[in-house]
Amino acid sequence: MSAAGTVAGLDAGELDRFVTSVLAEDLGEGGDVTSAITVPAHARLKAEIATRQPIVLAGVVLAEAFFRHADPGVHIERLREDGDRLEAGTPILRLEGAGRAMLTAERSALNTLQHLSGIATLTRTYADAIEGTGCQLLDTRKTVPGLRVVEKYAARTGGAHNHRMRLDDGILIKDNHVAIVGSIEEAVRSAKAANTGLELQVEVDRIDQIEPALAAGAERLLCDNMPPAVLREAVALVAGRVPIEASGGVRLDTIRAIAETGVDFVSVGRITQSAPAADIGLDYAMAEVVSEAC
Repeated sequence: MSAAGTVAGLDAGELDRFVTSVLAEDLGEGGDVTSAITVPAHARLKAEIATRQPIVLAGVVLAEAFFRHADPGVHIERLREDGDRLEAGTPILRLEGAGRAMLTAERSALNTLQHLSGIATLTRTYADAIEGTGCQLLDTRKTVPGLRVVEKYAARTGGAHNHRMRLDDGILIKDNHVAIVGSIEEAVRSAKAANTGLELQVEVDRIDQIEPALAAGAERLLCDNMPPAVLREAVALVAGRVPIEASGGVRLDTIRAIAETGVDFVSVGRITQSAPAADIGLDYAMAEVVSEAC
């Protein structure tokens, strides 16, 4: 558990439900048929999980949870921690336990570790690209359905700050809201009148929308799909009155120029939406079959 009493953002109950549902998806009705009919019941395996590429590690405790669920007596030696930058070939976990159980948990553990480490690794690349600018990297709600909490944990591990976790985390008036109510001013007035206590952010995609949004009471701006030259103009116009976030189509080759315009934040959907799985493997270094008589 982390200092906040969670594992990858999940409390104890959520962790149990996550592990149980992921394993159930893989096991189906009949369980691991192949292992059951080929691996002796008393076989014990030793294994090592290692990365095959440079990564930022994320999800190691989640991976452990799958093995512990399948075999409560499994021995696990954790060699690295989430957030560590690892070179190719670095061992992450060493395990010893019931052979059938380890084989049953292997895919779910690896899938999770590969996916979250992939997000953390890509996020770190983006965070490094804007280091020294004073601009903070944000993630978005562009996550795999059902995996938002753990994916945003991985983004945090890689160096991003979480934006809204859910729709109730803050008010973000976007172009569709404005189109429905008729104007930015009316949308902001309605939001202010609700007196929710939540930060009120307004999306703008043109310079001429900024002053109306601020005059109506916007507490933060999201400048959508503005090129760096226009962002610099927006920063100068706002002059520190509210924080500014840049968003929309941000890529690794463009994020530095965006951050250098003076915006406070830049949000990147790609770090969760498009991160490739990290190449992490599990190899059985030694297998031993213990006879039933023993």
